Amino acid sequence: MPRERRTLTRWTTIAASAILSLSLAACSAGASVNVDPDPDKPFVLEGVSGVTEIAQLTGPDAMNDTASVSVAGTDLGSMVNVGDRTFFLFGDTFGERDPDSIGGQGGFWRSNVAAWTTDDDPADGITFDGWVSDDVGLAAALIEGDHDANGSGGEVTKIPTYGFAIGETLYVSYMSVRHWGDPGAWDANHSALIVSRDDGESWDPVEGVQRPGDSNFIQVATAHVTEDGQDYVYLWSIPAGRFGGVQLMRVPADEASVEDQSAYSYFAGADGETPQWSADMADAETIVDGTIGELSVMWSTYLDRWLMTYSDAGNAYIREGVTPWGPWGDPIELVSAGEYPGLYSPYMNPRYVSDDGRTVYFTLSLWGPYNVFWFSADLERTP
Repeated sequence: MPRERRTLTRWTTIAASAILSLSLAACSAGASVNVDPDPDKPFVLEGVSGVTEIAQLTGPDAMNDTASVSVAGTDLGSMVNVGDRTFFLFGDTFGERDPDSIGGQGGFWRSNVAAWTTDDDPADGITFDGWVSDDVGLAAALIEGDHDANGSGGEVTKIPTYGFAIGETLYVSYMSVRHWGDPGAWDANHSALIVSRDDGESWDPVEGVQRPGDSNFIQVATAHVTEDGQDYVYLWSIPAGRFGGVQLMRVPADEASVEDQSAYSYFAGADGETPQWSADMADAETIVDGTIGELSVMWSTYLDRWLMTYSDAGNAYIREGVTPWGPWGDPIELVSAGEYPGLYSPYMNPRYVSDDGRTVYFTLSLWGPYNVFWFSADLERTP
């Protein structure tokens, strides 16, 4: 697999720039996808090619100066668009870190931090414009974890799993981690939401929206959709860890509904082309089986299909969905653990595509350096 560390030549031709701009416009922030419920369309994704490591986004030797905001090691990097900004949501973050450290360890620990960018050219990496910061300009936690000892039964940390915007209001879903177990396994206290109404400068808990730690709705991926003329936020969800299947919930795309737990409904199967939604979380059906970890979902304008990426405590995979609830195709290896040991969290964003959507850009975390990298891959479509 080709690897081009740190840099990739910036596109210079007018034609290439035009293609990129058109692709970005087609997948602009906040765009809602009309749901086609026809389950009988064929699968069209044959594979991926040209997988390339473009740049390191965080940590020592990164294209961004993260030392100045005291980010020496971090992970995740799911993305949410609000206006012309894209926020990158990072997990446990350390400002002081031994160069030989492996995984999440070090000093000046914050449970989560976030950077934002207006960079709309993903081909040479992503330049951060700023961070959610404290009074002295260092990256600050959106909502801090309790940092109880692992195994004590309290809360070790709060990890952001994904976000979405309603207008200019920014929501982030997080999981409260009770215990880090074996690789790929952990226990959660609950999942919940935080909200910012001032461009990410301050954050508050959303009271009353919370799901139990043993549920299938701890880590999510989100997309705006329009179903039967109604705008929703869809949330594809998995349990804590990387060993569960995917279930689906939705909520009307307005602030009052997002902040009202009773407004959420759960996909409970389909009658032909008609999805069934239930107010009872216990009725939720699994739409993707397997060992799914840190998933990301978006609509592909190139394939006219849904795309899902995830890791399974080994490789990173991509698969296509005919409808949001399936059927979903077989997993296709996206990035190999043999090439990138300790990889996890391949996150896409519909803002970051090129070549009419054929090229998809995504973040990927590597456990060894414990930092976030920027990759690209080309989708191979059935003729």
